Order: sequence, then structure tokens, then C-alpha cells
Amino acid sequence: MVGSMANPRLRSLLWWRWWAKKDWAIAAVGFTVVAFALTLLSNSWRDEPDSEITRPFHPINASDLVELTLLQNAKARGALCLDGSAPGYHFKKGFGSGANNWLLHIEGGGWCNTIESCNSWRKGTPLGYSKYMDRKIPFSGILSSHPSQNPEFFNWNKVKIRYCDGTSLAGHPENELKNGSAPFFRGQLNWEAVMDELLSVGLSKAKQGLFSGCSAGGLATLIHCDDFRSLLPTDATVKCLADAGYRRSLLKALKEFQKNKEGGMFISSCFIHCQAWMTETWHAPTSPRINNKTIAESVGDWYVN
Repeated sequence: MVGSMANPRLRSLLWWRWWAKKDWAIAAVGFTVVAFALTLLSNSWRDEPDSEITRPFHPINASDLVELTLLQNAKARGALCLDGSAPGYHFKKGFGSGANNWLLHIEGGGWCNTIESCNSWRKGTPLGYSKYMDRKIPFSGILSSHPSQNPEFFNWNKVKIRYCDGTSLAGHPENELKNGSAPFFRGQLNWEAVMDELLSVGLSKAKQGLFSGCSAGGLATLIHCDDFRSLLPTDATVKCLADAGYRRSLLKALKEFQKNKEGGMFISSCFIHCQAWMTETWHAPTSPRINNKTIAESVGDWYVN
């Protein structure tokens, strides 16, 4: 009885070990084949010119990284992040035919809508404290300086405004605690101070301007679009692009405008939340298309009528 029981178990154990070895052998062969294929693909990329046609997107390099500039005289202006630190932005100077054109993009990051939430879940993050902001960030998508990524706006002056007030650059000191402690709701003052600083370095002479933002920054674009228009020369072409800024309110606001036969709208459902700042969705071989045009090309056509 014991012997007849042991033999099946032994056979089972030997069978399992044989299959385990076989699986490892198959896995090893499979890994070798995949590694060889990737090597061939990598070599083919290396041998071909660096372009959007041969690569899924342009790799980030040192020239794409843009330094953080903290707002000058922020405290004197009353311009503060939630914790009381100075707001900031990243600025890359335009060149060539885009030297007098400006593109501003406001970072997203949702809202904190109570003193408690602004104090808690934003504490120790760049969405409320400038000391935690990356000192260098890559400019890609609508902020890219590569014509293969950003055909219409690649050589414009480009600014990314960091978002650290929690309320789409619309907060006001009247909503703060009266004892002078954080959180500080200075979004509107931050907007005014950043605009004044940019106007002093060339924005006041802009010939063309595009004001954009993503998510909560898209809402900030809607809030400040008219003010942005008023700050630029009257003969400048100025337009605003809200990327994923609060759908229902936007559609409701546009109902009356839809009756205007002389007006037009270009509104897309989001392929992904915030489409403009990533090359993969903005302008790449795999980007979503309308009539075989990427979002970047469609926005470019809209901007130049």
C-alpha cells in the first residue's frame, strides 16, 4: 500500500520538475528573441534621422528644460502661494519669426475649496508651496520648441505659469483667516503680478498671443481670457484655448453663442485629460486626428483663421 502510494507521488514530482524546466527553457528562448528584436529596432532608429516619422515622440533633452523664475517683489505685491511662498513661472524666449509672439500656459491641479483642504492635502506639494516646485521642467506639446512637435508655436515666447493658489488664479484675500496665517488665497493678485512682470519683459509689445491652460488651468484661462486680451496691444491677434476646464459649465455658457451665425467654435471631447501639453496627444504620429489633422494642426488652423 505504501509503495503503490509513493510511486504516483514520485511520478507527479518528476513530471512537475520536467515541466518547470521546460517552462524556464521556453521563457529563456522567448526573452532572447524579444531582446534581439528590440536590439534590431533600436539600431534601426539609431540609423535613421531624428524625426517624428521614425520615433513615437521627440526625446527630452537639456535644451527642453526651462528654469523656474520666482516672482520678483511677490511679498510686496501680496502675491503668494497657499503657504505664503512666492509664486513662479517658467519662461523660454522666442526666436526668429516668433520673437514678438507669446504663448502662456497655466498649469492644472484641481481645486482645494475649504481652508481645511487647502491646508491638508496640498501641504508639502508644488500645488501650494513653491519650494517644492521642480527648478527645471521640460517644455513639450504646445510649449515645445521643436517644429516637429509644435508646428505653429514652436518659436514663440513661451511661459508656463505654476499653479499654487488652489483656485484657478481667482482667489482673493477676503476669504483668508483674519489672523494672517496660511492658507493665503491670493490667486487674483498672483495673476496680476505675473502679468505685470511679463509685460515688462516684452509681452506688452506682442503681435500675437495665445493664452491656454490645462484642467484647473483651463478654467483659469476662461476666467482671465478677457483680461489677457485687454493687456495686449489692440492690434494684436489674441485667442484663448481652454484644455479640459469644466465641461458642463462651458457647454451651458456656449448655448447662446451657438445661435450666432457669424461665430464659430472648435470643441473636442477629451481624448485624454489635458491634450495640449503632451506631444503624444498634441502632435505625433499616434495623435488623435480630425480629417487627418492632429490637435496641434487643427488649433493652428483655428488660430490663423
